[in-house]
Parts: sequence; C-alpha cells; structure tokens
Amino acid sequence: DALAGAVARTNVYARVAPEHKMRIVGALKSQGHTVSMTGDGVNDAPALRAADIGVAMGITGTQVTKEAATMVLADDNFATIVDAVREGRRIFDNIKKFLRFLLSSNMGEVLTVFGGVVLAGVIGLSSDTGVVLPLLATQILWINLVTDSAPALAMGVDPSVEDVMGRPPRKPTDRVIDATMWSGVLLIGAVMAVSTLAVLDVFLPGGLIDIAGLSTDDLPTARTAAFSTLVLAQLFNTLNSRSETVSALHHLFVNKWLWGAIALGAVLQIAVVEVPVLQVAFSTEPLDPAHWAVVVVMASLVLWVGEIRKAIRRARGL
Repeated sequence: DALAGAVARTNVYARVAPEHKMRIVGALKSQGHTVSMTGDGVNDAPALRAADIGVAMGITGTQVTKEAATMVLADDNFATIVDAVREGRRIFDNIKKFLRFLLSSNMGEVLTVFGGVVLAGVIGLSSDTGVVLPLLATQILWINLVTDSAPALAMGVDPSVEDVMGRPPRKPTDRVIDATMWSGVLLIGAVMAVSTLAVLDVFLPGGLIDIAGLSTDDLPTARTAAFSTLVLAQLFNTLNSRSETVSALHHLFVNKWLWGAIALGAVLQIAVVEVPVLQVAFSTEPLDPAHWAVVVVMASLVLWVGEIRKAIRRARGL
C-alpha cells in the first residue's frame, strides 16, 4: 500500500534494482494506468515483459531486451515513442471512421427498404399487384459500389482532425464499436431513410406529402430522385463520419483523396441518372433542376443532423 501511494507522486527513482522495476510497473498497473517501460539492458527485460508495452533500444539494447519488448526503437530516440503513439491513435481513429461510415450508410439502406415496404400505403407505393419497392436491386448494388469503395478507402488515410494526443489512453476493455457509435449509426441511418422516403413521397402522387407542382411524377422518376438522395446522403456522410465530436467543417480540405472520392461518386451518380445507356441498365429517369435541388437539400440533412449531434456532445463535454 505504501508503494502504491509512493508511485502516484514520484517521478524519479535512483539505484533501482530489477525487482524494484517490476514492483513499480505492477503498482502503476494496479491503479488502472497504461504503463510503458523503456530499457536497454538484460536487467530491464522482466519489467519490459510486465508492462503494457515494452520499448527496447534498437542500437544500444541487448538481444534479450529486444526479444522481451513489444516495440524496438531503431534510432534510440524517445521522441519516436510519441510519434508512434500519435500514428497509432490516428490509425485507430481511421478504423473507427471507416466502421462508422459503413455501418451508418448500410443502416440507411436497410431502413429505407424496410420503411418503404412498411409505409407503402402511406407514401403511395402500394398498387393493385402488391407493394412496390422503393429501390431496385441494381440500384442498391450501385449504391454499395459508389459509396462503399472509394470514399471508405479514402477515410483510411484521413489525417487527424482533432488533438489525438490531448486525450487519455483508451481502456483495453473499451469496445471499438461502443454505445456512442451505435447511437450515431442508428440516428444517421434513420435520417438517411427519412430523407430518401420523403423525396419519394414528395414526387409521387397519392402520398402523405402532396406539394402542388411536385407530386406529379411517375414511379420511375420519383424512385430515381429517391435513389439519388440516398447516394448523395451517403457521400455527405463521409464528412460527418470523420469524428464523433469535431465539426465536419473543421480541417475540411486536408484529405484530397476523400474529396476526390466524393467528386467521383457524385459524377458517377449524375451519369447513371442522365446518360441514356445507364438509364436502361439501372431503370432511372432524367431529373430536371427542380428535382436535383430537392435531392441535394434533403441529402444534406444527414450532415446538419450530425453537426447538431456533435455540438450537443461538445456542450456536454463528451
């Protein structure tokens, strides 16, 4: 108990034997700390093995020390440890961005199809022959091709948009996909589905929303607008998924690959809607400027809802 109290307030030790190093590491770990141990001699090996991460010197370190360590410094420079931690946190954050984006986007697709079937009578999708699907199979496959490939891969090389070294170490017991991420996935997925079905309802006669001058299109045109809304919403979601708390407008243009992927996705979607040969393949119809304006506005709701959620989390200090 005395040692546990001493290590909490002691910064420098002198004349430390190998067994003392082991006890110090154990005392720190027992208090919930993530412990890193650096060393170069044989007598450091037991403590290196006992620590959460052992760091050996690559130049002056012994072979026993290198084998006991988790990480070896090739340049024997302690500043490299800081760089390694920063890079590790950036990579872990990018993995979470990747998962957050894919899960929320796929949740939007699932809820769109489910909501379109359940609410078919409300939004005007029902017919004499049965329920009409809000999206066709080829369109769903296209959405996965456009949004789940290049934008998702670009997020894997995303620079840090927040101070990754300004937060404490992550607990080993913390889940990669935690409750906070799941709540965001469900919220953004629901917004995507509502926006997509709302566009379908706006342009389709006989639905819940009947706006004069807009609710006069046939099913293929309304479905094309809904299809485009879901694609653009997922492209907007790439910006939203870069952080749980930092605004999407922060460091907006630091990732050129992400913007290239977004631009490519937008161009491909316009081509699918406007190029005749692709219209036949994906059962789409050309959209006029009024359609596109509604599509862009409704798709951008994903971004703004995400911004509101982040602002609330920042205000609560989460």
